Amino acid sequence: MDLNSLALFVEVAKAGSFAEVSRRRNIDPSSVSRTIAGLEDTLDFRLFQRTTRRLSLTEAGDTFLQRVAPLVDELAVAAASALDMSQTPSGILRVTTSVSFGLKVLVPLIPSFRHEYPDVDIDLELTDANLDLVAERIDLAIRLGLRPTVDAVSAKLMDTRYRVCVSPCYLEGRNPISDPRQLSEIACLRFPFIGFRNQWTFRSRAGEVAQVPIKGTVTATNALALLRLAIDGQGPVLLADWTVDDAIAEGKLVDLFPDHTVTATDFDTGVWLVYPSGAHLPSKVRVFIDYLRRPVRQGVAKV
Repeated sequence: MDLNSLALFVEVAKAGSFAEVSRRRNIDPSSVSRTIAGLEDTLDFRLFQRTTRRLSLTEAGDTFLQRVAPLVDELAVAAASALDMSQTPSGILRVTTSVSFGLKVLVPLIPSFRHEYPDVDIDLELTDANLDLVAERIDLAIRLGLRPTVDAVSAKLMDTRYRVCVSPCYLEGRNPISDPRQLSEIACLRFPFIGFRNQWTFRSRAGEVAQVPIKGTVTATNALALLRLAIDGQGPVLLADWTVDDAIAEGKLVDLFPDHTVTATDFDTGVWLVYPSGAHLPSKVRVFIDYLRRPVRQGVAKV
């Protein structure tokens, strides 16, 4: 017993004619008759009395109509409401990303997005854990690093370039740092993660790759904490461009090796948009993704 069969039954009962309903729906009258007959077989009672000149409800059919018609109407309203929500940017948009990326990049964009789409409410989950999109009912995740290996749709928002930066005040009175290998003798600021903690990899413009062992006395799990420590002169740090570019532009940090590409894991890293399914993407998700891409296209910011 499906909704279409029930809706067809209600329509036939109100019209009093198979032919009229077939005309309205532009379908063959025999198709209407077969659907009603199938519904009667499922229910195990007759819904209509049929003659060559007249169609009327049976007593059981009339009782069934009184119960079913309001339900069919309510389901139609619910479906229309859900369809409208999927087409018009509205409702609650649940987004998750890392704490640092959220605070540094995403949060500053939300006021202007809300101004443009006031019917979309933002539910922002900032966490460094990769949440289960389905279990947590997440509409969009923004993840960093290599392409996510998840059972979901992923699309690159932008490439990530890492930089080794230091505060100008840290360099005062010290020997210049001109070769990445010098970092092995310097206390660096580090993430406590594989690669970031023990070894940074550099690639010169000529394609020469050097793996430099790293040590240090301060580690932190948060990129913004490391950024603050670097600005305060606590040592060199390896951070993503979206984290440090503003500080470099303001003269608070210096990129030690602008002619090198550097990474702690893999050179092909990025910021990724991840969502549960590409089919019937709700408009609230679609417009948010388009909004995130605007500054990238315009060159205004990294996101």
